[in-house]
Amino acid sequence: MQAAWYERNGAAQDVLQFGEKPTPEAGRGEVRIRVVCSGVNPSDVKSRAGSRPVRDDYIIPHSDGSGIVDQVGPDVSTHRVGDRVWVWNAQYNRPYGTAAEYITLPANQAVPLPQDVSFEAGACLGIPALTAYRAVELADLEPGNAVLVIGGSSAVGYYATQLVRARGARVITTVGSAEKAAFMHDAGLPDTVLYKKESVAERVLALTDGKGVNAIIDMDFSTTAALVDEDVLASHGKFVCFGSNNRGAVPVNYATWLPRSLSLHFFLVYLLTPAQRDRAVQGVQALLKDGTLQHHIGPNFALSDIIKAHQAVENGVFGNVIVNCQ
Repeated sequence: MQAAWYERNGAAQDVLQFGEKPTPEAGRGEVRIRVVCSGVNPSDVKSRAGSRPVRDDYIIPHSDGSGIVDQVGPDVSTHRVGDRVWVWNAQYNRPYGTAAEYITLPANQAVPLPQDVSFEAGACLGIPALTAYRAVELADLEPGNAVLVIGGSSAVGYYATQLVRARGARVITTVGSAEKAAFMHDAGLPDTVLYKKESVAERVLALTDGKGVNAIIDMDFSTTAALVDEDVLASHGKFVCFGSNNRGAVPVNYATWLPRSLSLHFFLVYLLTPAQRDRAVQGVQALLKDGTLQHHIGPNFALSDIIKAHQAVENGVFGNVIVNCQ
């Protein structure tokens, strides 16, 4: 099969290769998927760059993707052959991800993709949509609540804004440019904060008549935690975080958090419990089936252009980067 891989960590142009690798066979409890589209996430390029050192002969990157089941192993119903599917955690704790013509996975990691949802959209779902679902679940929202989503035009953020609205809450989101603000406005989300040009705290408090928000959904704890000291998070509010650019110590002002009964929730989408994962997958599936979940599909690249795909993500291209594997 054709595949992309790297044998050592480093810059995309230095380590990524494209060529032939053995076609896998489905083992017990597994399905083999003919990959149509592979999604490229920031975590994929960080892993290749060195956040996850190579400990195998080679790594086929990418955790997300979509395709068609073309083979099943023992203990899997043959009725699954021909299923359109999207996948999650395809390259977590395993060397071979979705940047290839074929991949084998445990059958439960291949989730049916509705007929009216494109393979490109299916490749966007795994990490971003499941992260967004768990974040909104932890926010424990009620209708009428207000939520600040940090980076609302990002892959996770865009799904999170939709899930917040689906729960009847108001969305305020930070964005980095006028282009991204316009994108959010076109999506029916007018309450944007241009964080590079204006005070996030002042803008959020103005939008909420000084009350603050009931939850913050955050992608960078190292910079966003300070908003709590500026009264952005209302009493009994929830701070939900799934990332931080600074992985070292980040100060939290106990005297600010305790009197307002604030709570802090960290999580990693790769390490959800089976029950949490099932709720997230089924929740995303329900939104896919009723057509309310929108996707921001960005540039498409051929598998042979894997280097350009990784560089696009590193350069902050707008939208989910897709690699076509067939």
